[in-house]
Amino acid sequence: MLQDTFCHISGVGPKTEARLWEAGICTWPDFAAARYRPVSRTKASLIRAELEDSQIAFENRNSFYFSKRLSADQQWRLFPEFRNTAAYLDIETTGLSSDYNRITTIALYDGNHIRYYVNGRNLEKFVDDIACYDLLITYNGKTFDLPFIERFFGIRLQQAHVDLRYLLKSLGYKGGLKGCERSLGLQRNELEGVDGYFAVLLWHEYERKADPRVLQTLLAYNIEDVVNLEYLMHVSYNLKLAHTPFSEHMRLSVPPRPSLPFAPDREVLERIRGKYGLNPSASRETVLS
Repeated sequence: MLQDTFCHISGVGPKTEARLWEAGICTWPDFAAARYRPVSRTKASLIRAELEDSQIAFENRNSFYFSKRLSADQQWRLFPEFRNTAAYLDIETTGLSSDYNRITTIALYDGNHIRYYVNGRNLEKFVDDIACYDLLITYNGKTFDLPFIERFFGIRLQQAHVDLRYLLKSLGYKGGLKGCERSLGLQRNELEGVDGYFAVLLWHEYERKADPRVLQTLLAYNIEDVVNLEYLMHVSYNLKLAHTPFSEHMRLSVPPRPSLPFAPDREVLERIRGKYGLNPSASRETVLS
């Protein structure tokens, strides 16, 4: 899809891109070879020059080049070319402020391997591991997860980034991650009603009691998020693709759900709900989730 994209070019918006597609200019080589282009000569020269730079960036697998030039709701176009080096990412924290709060756990899934990191155990390994990926996929990561990570670890994440919050919103799906999941057919089962606030309570409970079942329940919730992001990314990509001329031959199959390393402990969930008076069917859906 990326080499069929023109809206990353300066001065080219969705309407101009659509005109190019309608004129049979569906790829970058098509533009160079076309005898007629539905743009002015000046704009054609500018597009041609930027497409040459785009081809170099594509050959060098420079995902960040394209990410900087695509709007938040168009980052999905990067997915086919970089999905084999993509990481689905979610963090849990002790609160909303990166100035005063800490990361407690991080879940990372790349379509093959599930990795998880726990404060006080192996959290520092995340910095080296995340550097191996070209594309990061989150929900609300643009305003929460990625800035929090950068401040907490003192690093800069230079990868391209698809924030599903903006992508799903452009498709008409709202209500936070859990609301989008329900709208697209995903169920949380025993984790229904568990959200970012609940995850904070689980961490505090784990710190007080060092009960491994509490940590496993927190990790089960954290990992559920990233596994579901893979499903949402594929579904969202196909839905966006349906509005282009390429929907039939570029459609992606949704991968099978992986086996998860942890399951939530029912007794732990009931204890936390009872202690804090939480409704098991209610979700506050804060940015912590």
